[in-house]
Amino acid sequence: MTHEEQHQPISPSKKDRLRPAELLGLSAVLSVFATLVILMATRDIKLALICFVIAFIVCLVVFALAGLGMKPNPEDVEARKSIDDAHE
Repeated sequence: MTHEEQHQPISPSKKDRLRPAELLGLSAVLSVFATLVILMATRDIKLALICFVIAFIVCLVVFALAGLGMKPNPEDVEARKSIDDAHE
């Protein structure tokens, strides 16, 4: 490899850049669903808002832990190796 090839930045794909937004959106949708269920059952706005916040945080944590537990695909492994090689 030449010196220029080693220092070219690796830009993530559009799918990789939008992944966090997808997780936030899915967490928000699930939280709204839980909030509507609580709101229809109790008709208490404060309790429904508290449920929304708790459900949103729980969904984010669950999705983050699920993402950490997934096996990386071969493309990610190669990208990490090339980054590590560039830093050495």
